[in-house]
Amino acid sequence: MSNFVFTSESVTEGHPDKICDQVSDAILDALLEQDPNSRVACETVVNTGLCLITGEITSKAKVDFINLVREVIKEIGYSGARAGGFDANSCSVLVALDQQSPDIAQGVDEADDNSDNPFDKIGAGDQGIMFGFACNETPELMPLPISIAHRLSRRLAKVRHQGDLEYLLPDGKTQVSVLYENNEPIAIDTIVISTQHTETVKGISNENGIREKISEELWDFVVKPATEELPIKPIKGKTRFLVNPTGKFVVGGPQGDAGLTGRKIIVDTYGGYARHGGGAFSGKDPTKVDRSAAYAARFVAKALVAAGLANRVEVQLSYAIGVANPVSILVETFGTGKLSNEEFTDLVKKNFDLRPGAIIDQFGLKDLPSNRQGRFYRDVAAYGHFGRPDLQLPWENVSEKAIELRKLHI
Repeated sequence: MSNFVFTSESVTEGHPDKICDQVSDAILDALLEQDPNSRVACETVVNTGLCLITGEITSKAKVDFINLVREVIKEIGYSGARAGGFDANSCSVLVALDQQSPDIAQGVDEADDNSDNPFDKIGAGDQGIMFGFACNETPELMPLPISIAHRLSRRLAKVRHQGDLEYLLPDGKTQVSVLYENNEPIAIDTIVISTQHTETVKGISNENGIREKISEELWDFVVKPATEELPIKPIKGKTRFLVNPTGKFVVGGPQGDAGLTGRKIIVDTYGGYARHGGGAFSGKDPTKVDRSAAYAARFVAKALVAAGLANRVEVQLSYAIGVANPVSILVETFGTGKLSNEEFTDLVKKNFDLRPGAIIDQFGLKDLPSNRQGRFYRDVAAYGHFGRPDLQLPWENVSEKAIELRKLHI
């Protein structure tokens, strides 16, 4: 297609599913900080007045799960009179955790294809497929629709935390539709923001008045500041701007909808612009290739684009449980590459070590929580796992690798 509109969405940290992702990853942080070899598969469920953590954990760490869960929920903003049916101080926190299956542990600890190389001794924690993607639409080499959607969500939360708009409550979603011409973004077609708010807004109680006031202030406090650095900006009066299309959004968070870890995997990655293998990230330790190999695939794709070898790159990896080396590697450049897809695939096989042990070592995935004052994965859990200059993610740092690849093809 030469002309089309593509849409991506993001959610704020107060969305029920994102609460769960942050709780699961806060638990992962706490366990890895004390015991970097912890095996973690932690799922979280929230509903009105309830937070349940479940899954499988094997660790030497000692963690007060209940207090940790309450702290995460409180920091997001669900506490006190404005908690809206889900208060960090009074919600029930249930813990139902088991140990990791010995069958899974055996496959990780002793790879089927191991040799004397230590990285060959660590098998993948599960079978599965993972995708990584990069394109040259933004400075962070992410698709423009998801990049803007995340910018809006982060700004919406910042404005709420700062108290700039006192009526804002934690739950919220953003959606951005970008107009493309000849596969290049040329304009922002539509922006949708749904944000939870108090029953009255600056003394206004009727729905139309509330929506008009919120729309006016979100444009000034959220949309303009979030997009001011972009070459393609929304234009007031021209860009379609929809706020709380149902009229109001008072009941939200876990009181409005149940939440579950891993239900926002497209928000976590590329906003639907690239394929997703299906595995969630949050609550999983680095031996789970759903997480670590997806980070590695992004690193590969971004390095190839940063090296100027292609404008768009999608990388697929696949693994078998208990086997160290990927079962398959595939690179697709959608006709934008300086090499054939077959040549790119061969290049990746020769220049990137994609065994789980090597990925964990290269990015320091087990040690990141302890190296960053006990908090890393929890911050990645909201607003995307890729294209995050605010978090200094190791799989986003491709500058050295890009130079190396560029030298190979000058």
